[in-house]
Amino acid sequence: MLFRDSAAAVAAEALAGSLAFRLTEQFVRAHGYRPSPSEVRSWERSIPALASALNDSGLSQVEMLLEYALPLNSKRADVVLAGTHPRTGEPSYVVVELKQWSQVWPDESDPTLCRLDDGNQRARLNPIDQVQGYCHYLINFNGVLSQHPKRLQGVAYLHNATENGVAALRKTGEDAYGTLFTADRRGDFLDYLKAQLSEESGAPAADDLVQGKIGPSQQLMAVAAQEVRSREQFVLLDEQKVAYRSVLNAVRRAKRANHKEVVVVTGGPGTGKSVIALSLLGELYRQGVPALHATGSSSFTTTMRRVAGARKREVQDLFKYFNSFMAAEPNSIDVLICDEAHRIRETSANRYTRAESRTGKPQIDELIDVAHVPVFLLDEHQVVRPGEMGTVEEIRAAAERKGLNFNVVPLDSQFRCGGSDAYLKWVVRLLGLESGGPVEWNPDGKMLLEVVDSPEELEAFLQERRSQGYGARMSAGYCWKWSDAKPGEPLPADVRIGDWTRPWNLKGNRSVMGAPPSALWATDPAGFGQVGCVYTAQGFEYDWSGVILGPDLVWRDGNWVVDRTQSKDPVLKRATSDPDVDRLIRNTYKVLLTRGMIGTVIYSTDSQTRAKLRELVEPLAGAAVPV
Repeated sequence: MLFRDSAAAVAAEALAGSLAFRLTEQFVRAHGYRPSPSEVRSWERSIPALASALNDSGLSQVEMLLEYALPLNSKRADVVLAGTHPRTGEPSYVVVELKQWSQVWPDESDPTLCRLDDGNQRARLNPIDQVQGYCHYLINFNGVLSQHPKRLQGVAYLHNATENGVAALRKTGEDAYGTLFTADRRGDFLDYLKAQLSEESGAPAADDLVQGKIGPSQQLMAVAAQEVRSREQFVLLDEQKVAYRSVLNAVRRAKRANHKEVVVVTGGPGTGKSVIALSLLGELYRQGVPALHATGSSSFTTTMRRVAGARKREVQDLFKYFNSFMAAEPNSIDVLICDEAHRIRETSANRYTRAESRTGKPQIDELIDVAHVPVFLLDEHQVVRPGEMGTVEEIRAAAERKGLNFNVVPLDSQFRCGGSDAYLKWVVRLLGLESGGPVEWNPDGKMLLEVVDSPEELEAFLQERRSQGYGARMSAGYCWKWSDAKPGEPLPADVRIGDWTRPWNLKGNRSVMGAPPSALWATDPAGFGQVGCVYTAQGFEYDWSGVILGPDLVWRDGNWVVDRTQSKDPVLKRATSDPDVDRLIRNTYKVLLTRGMIGTVIYSTDSQTRAKLRELVEPLAGAAVPV
């Protein structure tokens, strides 16, 4: 939340011309960059329009929570109004989505999407559907509202629009969580506000909302079975829902016109790519549309099979690998959902592939050919192995060679790392993946960060969090040998730092000495006793993440230095160029540093690097660590 005050105070700030300046200042502090000009214009024009409506309704003491951040999510509702219900006397809340649009049309084939008369053909989410999504999400994640969902309402206020210009948006369906008002219906909007809120001060209700218990994020693996086999449990928001609907619309178009279409969904860690993938698979499966889910990750696919297909064998068969389609007939399935598509390889052949099956056909071509609608969900900054080539341009080029329609849907908001955009930006700046160099961490109340001086301290910190009921894992750069575990013998303690020794996670698909198989390290509670590597951590999340920076990445004379001789990763061959090794090692640590939902604890084996990290991160002592 960027600002909070009564409607009277907000109107006074706007009249004085200081509101947008105050919001900009808070935005920069929270996110580390300046808001876009269009966002500032909305603060200058839309918020005063809402404040005026409240004051004209006699609701000057209703509390306005501006740019209210959804919990465990980087999305923000424009305004949440907090007050007392005039009839029941109970707390009452209204989520308001503000739009400056004057004319807009629903998409011809899908009323949940719409298009503006601005020359931009990009589909946008219908604001009614948008505010409905925010309401459902808040009910799922804020304890005050989850206990009393009827205390929440939602409206989209298009204060520049006429009924004639936007009325068709109502085709998507209005309800208590999503009602549309325009300039033509301002009187009705005032009546609506007076029906939901009283003249009393809204500060106590706002306090309750802000202090409401935030429920734990619905982690992917815990709800996969229910998602695929029963009903949607994830609430998709904004561009997530645009991506979801774009794929379903592509499927419908492909069926109707008997043609193929390629869809790429791009986004950083935690933007909801896998949530979209599961939501799509569940919906298509329920509709009886032949569809498969595929990844290039043994850990991810194994976990999805184990959780989602625990009681129904056919559900397990929905989860494949990218190299499963070498001999498949073209267009043999309607939809192929390629999750973690940045892990696509040059070809599907490996050392076990028979000579007669080594066609040399690019893996991207195999994945496109097998389905009427191939869908690729990827993050180009998570490429961690030589030969991984799942990029937008590679997929675009393959689609163009085949003369296929190609559609890219970008995702911006993220759910991992407590929904902290600031933390993700801090990580990419830290590792030199964006220009500008490392910056001090400025706590944002969403993500906790700590630097420790020993692996013993790191493990003890995480153990304490586990004793409080949180999940935690330790992971490290691939800087130590990785021995095979033998049945009946203790796991080899390969990760050695001084007197502290721990085993890597298991390599195989069998449990040894109580340790889970490799594919389940991130989701089985018994995985805490082993140190995970990037190949077992990628694609997963846990509450607390402990990351060990090895000697392959150290800070020297104001810069990061990558020492390839310290890496024990067998995929980094002698033929792998130094620039590629540099990029892959930095990407590896980006993946490891973005697994935590609540907090990250960092230890470096190098004293100079620890000193640099200490300069950037203040100790957590005295901070509000969740208990």
